Formats: sequence, C-alpha cells, structure tokens
Amino acid sequence: MAVSSGEGKTAGQEDPVRRESARQRAGEQGLLFDEQPTALPADIGYRGPTACAAAGITYRQLDYWARTGLVEPTIRAAQGSGSQRLYSFRDILVLKVVKRLLDTGVSLQQIRTAVQHLRDRGVADLAQITLMSDGVSVYECTSADEVIDLLQGGQGVFGIALGRVWREVEGSLAELPGERAAVEDSVPADHPADELARRRRARRMG
Repeated sequence: MAVSSGEGKTAGQEDPVRRESARQRAGEQGLLFDEQPTALPADIGYRGPTACAAAGITYRQLDYWARTGLVEPTIRAAQGSGSQRLYSFRDILVLKVVKRLLDTGVSLQQIRTAVQHLRDRGVADLAQITLMSDGVSVYECTSADEVIDLLQGGQGVFGIALGRVWREVEGSLAELPGERAAVEDSVPADHPADELARRRRARRMG
C-alpha cells in the first residue's frame, strides 16, 4: 500500500466476519472507488469567496494557507493590491480535503505531507484515491482491498474518498460563479513572462 505520510501498518489477522463487516462499512461510507467524476475545463478559475464556499472554509483560512504555501491558487496568484486569486477545481478539491483532515485532528505537518503527495498526482488519479487517517498519520489507498484491510485492522478510523469529494465540489461550483482565465493569468507569478504580460495589458488599456 502506498503511504502519503507516516509509516504503513499491517492489517490484523484475516477474519472473514470482520472483513465482511469492514467491506460493509466501506460501502456505507462511499470508499470503494465507484465514482466516475466529470472532467472539467482546466482554464476555469474561481475567486477566493467562491473557493471558500465550495470547500467549506473561511476566507481567513484560505488566505493563511495560500500565504504559507499549503494550498496556493494555481491559475492566478495575488499580485499586489486589487488583484484577485483564481483557484482551479483541483485546488478547491485539495482545500476541502485539508479541511476534513483538520477536522479529524490530523496535524498540519502531516497534512502538508499529504498535500504534497496529492500535488504529485494527476487530476484523473485523484478520483481513484481514498485517504485513510487514524488521527495521527494519513494513508493512501488505491484499491478496495487496501481500504478494507485498514478498516478491518481498526487503524483507519476515518476515510476520505476523493472521488466523492470531487462530486461534492462539482455540485457546489455548479451554483457558484467561475471565470475563464486569460492566457497570461495562468502563468505562475515567478515566471519571466509575467512582465511581458503586464506590458501587454498596459498597452491594451491605452
């Protein structure tokens, strides 16, 4: 089993009754990889208040996590007074996962490790991951058997199926405003082309 943070744990001894009970628990919690998320446009961005509403967090949390590098907007970072951050769908998905992990008592250090692990994944891969936590460490499961093994062993007391979170975020954003990012807005803030983009905008504005 791949582990996003902490060290792996071995499941308890094989017990058909406990295993079936664990399978039922996993099914009830929606942890068995039955989601088929819809692909969303990569150039649609969402402003801070929209990201907060979809992820269920406060603007203060959003701002703090961006400033400390926990979850930064990948479509457009804030660049000076009056500029607006633009978050991608994937960013908001990670924001919602961070909120759920915090709510279960997982430490910020462990969450940072898990977030970095998620950053290394493709968007499509995220939908097939379930994160399990015992409140101390965070474990990645990519198959139903791994989920059931953790539940059966009693160690994975909390599960987050990213496919289900994906669907929740998608439903929230369907009722919230988004905006199409300009080409220059999608360039990272430290990219050499930023200055050229600013000059082009200045020329267009006269």
